[in-house]
Amino acid sequence: MAVYAIGDIQGCYDQLQALLEQIAFDPARDRLWFAGDLVNRGPRSLETLRLARSLNAICVLGNHDMHLLAAATVPRALKKKDTLRQILDAPDAGPLLDWLRQRPLLHHDGELDYTLIHAGLPPQWDLASARARAAEVECVLRGDDRHEFFAHMYGNQPDRWSPSLSGMERLRFITNCFTRLRFCDSEGRLALEEKGAPGSQPAHLRPWFAWPQRRSRDARILFGHWSTLGAYDGDGVHALDTGCLWGGKLTAARLDAASPRRFIYACPEVVNPGCG
Repeated sequence: MAVYAIGDIQGCYDQLQALLEQIAFDPARDRLWFAGDLVNRGPRSLETLRLARSLNAICVLGNHDMHLLAAATVPRALKKKDTLRQILDAPDAGPLLDWLRQRPLLHHDGELDYTLIHAGLPPQWDLASARARAAEVECVLRGDDRHEFFAHMYGNQPDRWSPSLSGMERLRFITNCFTRLRFCDSEGRLALEEKGAPGSQPAHLRPWFAWPQRRSRDARILFGHWSTLGAYDGDGVHALDTGCLWGGKLTAARLDAASPRRFIYACPEVVNPGCG
């Protein structure tokens, strides 16, 4: 049995199928982990979501997956650049959205010793803290209060963790870490507006995983979300988003080995130019 973790797909279903063929994926034998952002901006989000559900894949929620769930609850959340209408209008939209809503923000496999998230963790959280914070939001997503949550999910504040945060501010901060974080300062203050590659940011910021005081350094973390970072292995993390949507690559990392072995599918074209 092989276990593969795959970076952001964002509706690039044909490219995903090509990568699965390249690695000779056998659904009867192998397992898939997805680093979030199954959907949006690419042309075949509906087929991608259906495939992930049919394979019973492990998938953590990314910002575009959360946006889909919000749009299904608060229709005004939809944007012109979104390609989510195909899902919302599908005859099986209900079961697909219910399945997606049950996905975690963090998945930890003690046997393989890997932790999967979509974006990042602030330096104040160790793995146990991160799992507890993820569970807070997951509980809301699966409960009756999710409508209020989605109505107030968007926003960049608060930008720094405090155990005293409560209510929607606490949930928004947690969600932003798991689904949007790239850079932060030495105190863990999120810089969510910075989306470029390392080196493009102001001097007081670093990638979330690069701070030496980061309390999750003992965990082996897989993540996506950061196409301008690309493939990266270091600081105890493995980055999986290699920019398929932008004509880059789609990456699978095989996890059932001493170190992740990468498989790369070079995407032949830009799927949706100009959509960040």
